[in-house]
Amino acid sequence: MYMSGFGNEFSSEDPRCPGALPDGQNNPQVCPYGLYAEQLSGSAFTCPRPTNKRSWLYRILPSVKHKPFTPVYCGNITESWNEVEPDPNQLRWLPFTIPKSLDKKVDFVSGLNTICGAGDAKSRNGIGIHMYTCNTSMTDRCFNNSDGDFLIVPQQGNLLITTEFGKMMVEPNEICVIQQGMRFTVDVYGETRGYILEVYGAHFELPDLGPIGANGLANPRDFQCPAAWYEDRTVHTGYTVINKYQGKLFSCQQDFSPFNVVAWHGNYTPYKYNLEKFMAINAVAFDHADPSIFTVLTAKSTRPGVAIADFVIFPPRWGVAENTFRPPYYHRNCMSEFMGLIKGHYEAKEEGFLPGGGSLHSMMTPHGPDAYCFEKNSMADLEPERVAEGTMAFMFESSFSMAVGIEPGPSSCKHER
Repeated sequence: MYMSGFGNEFSSEDPRCPGALPDGQNNPQVCPYGLYAEQLSGSAFTCPRPTNKRSWLYRILPSVKHKPFTPVYCGNITESWNEVEPDPNQLRWLPFTIPKSLDKKVDFVSGLNTICGAGDAKSRNGIGIHMYTCNTSMTDRCFNNSDGDFLIVPQQGNLLITTEFGKMMVEPNEICVIQQGMRFTVDVYGETRGYILEVYGAHFELPDLGPIGANGLANPRDFQCPAAWYEDRTVHTGYTVINKYQGKLFSCQQDFSPFNVVAWHGNYTPYKYNLEKFMAINAVAFDHADPSIFTVLTAKSTRPGVAIADFVIFPPRWGVAENTFRPPYYHRNCMSEFMGLIKGHYEAKEEGFLPGGGSLHSMMTPHGPDAYCFEKNSMADLEPERVAEGTMAFMFESSFSMAVGIEPGPSSCKHER
């Protein structure tokens, strides 16, 4: 079950425990059912009301009841950008290989591979881009990211994500956002792969619409937030909480499920969105607008109009512009562009750029359509046509100059021509 809206003040309680939400206050002396009140803050206490993010959770046992954190192996997760030699070339990755379950069981966390990124989690300013490739569900362990938000883009296989706020089923062509500090576990149903955009120091929000007006792009009503669901389960063998902190992984043990939240209220929640609901805006006369018109979510920097990261999609739509080269134009950009493909063939690169792979166009490095695309579209008869039918490509765009991670995973990488 889900509740609709982006950034709303939600309230939810598991129907097995009616009246679990305290009436008229956040922190009563004694909570209903003997629950513990716990606030999860996604912003400073003193943030202005429009940007103040917090939720109150009413749980069977408090999160603090755990053993100390200890370092664990980080695998292919890295933030060691300064250890990598700079490379301004256009880079392209083939689809990342998904491990076979007969060879090795790999869950969501152990299957994380850092591709590129920039900045620093300690200073709360930066991003990371990761792939996940996994074949088995997480069992008696969960993950939380103390460094920032995860925007998860499934490419192959469904994800059943259990959070402290409830459950979400996230399928390819949907996205979800797990915000900083929220604990979650991932169940999968076979070989599974997808992309992650991690942002430090800012939360995702809907872009301003300006002259577009009140409606369009990703509409707030189409975002979905999970409804309260809890499990009251003792884990005698130990439940593992994995914590990403300052770019490293730590774990601690506790003897109960962390998903013991009976009720909650607030505006700081996980959420998901179906990309098919995006209302595309496009040019209807000549030329074509910049790709910013396809922005779904943005994480703003302190500079007006400049994003730490934008999540941009290129959905099926009509192309009608007259006397115009319709595919993406040749470009040099003051932003970094990482592109991925969920399904189909990207219009500007129909060969070599495959679902489950990616490309990185670093800032001010020239890029654009391949020669075949240019010749074909320069000579085409311009009639109204469907563009990107059966396709969903996307872009993580950032004002940071990104470095490639150390051995990002089991894939091939080459320079584009």
